[in-house]
Amino acid sequence: MIRRHRSSLVAMMSVVLALSGCGHETKVTRVDTGVVTDLSGRWNDTDSRMVAEAMVKEALQYPWLGNFEKANQRQPVVIVGTVLNSSHEHISMQTFITDLERELTNSQKVTFVAGKGERDEVRSERKEQAIYAREDTQNAPGKEIGADFMMKGTIATILDEAEGTKAVFYQVDLQMIDLENNAKVWYGQKKIKKVVERKRTIF
Repeated sequence: MIRRHRSSLVAMMSVVLALSGCGHETKVTRVDTGVVTDLSGRWNDTDSRMVAEAMVKEALQYPWLGNFEKANQRQPVVIVGTVLNSSHEHISMQTFITDLERELTNSQKVTFVAGKGERDEVRSERKEQAIYAREDTQNAPGKEIGADFMMKGTIATILDEAEGTKAVFYQVDLQMIDLENNAKVWYGQKKIKKVVERKRTIF
């Protein structure tokens, strides 16, 4: 009797496992990285790329760039500082900063130099070269290019939600600051608004 009951229990468990396994299927589709994929309505790679492109383009069209070149007979040296996440979401700020750095570098209108973390790594490499590398291949300290301007800013959000629908408002504020006198030579702002509707399924 106990053996028959145990056999029935095992059979029932096998059926349950089989049914649970049949109900789920994973499908992966490779798409072009330029394709917009808004699945959740949250900040994503498309937002990061498009905002960086638009804001760097705007920044480089303002008079500060031409004024500096005229006064110094060279391109300004720019660095990206801190971009704070003041939103309600987890946003990869490093991805956004990298997008800004790429746009500044590829513009060929400014000289872009490494950020603080990268500088520390490069300085450490120079110290090791001074000890281990052949003298004719060593890179001496004290030859770094100092930045003239720093770009920094914030990403903030406002969330409005009711009955399964929410509106998310993103505001990105960036500033270009003259490192010699702390003057803000450019202030840019980009806004994105997304409406996310969650449809209720009735069985």
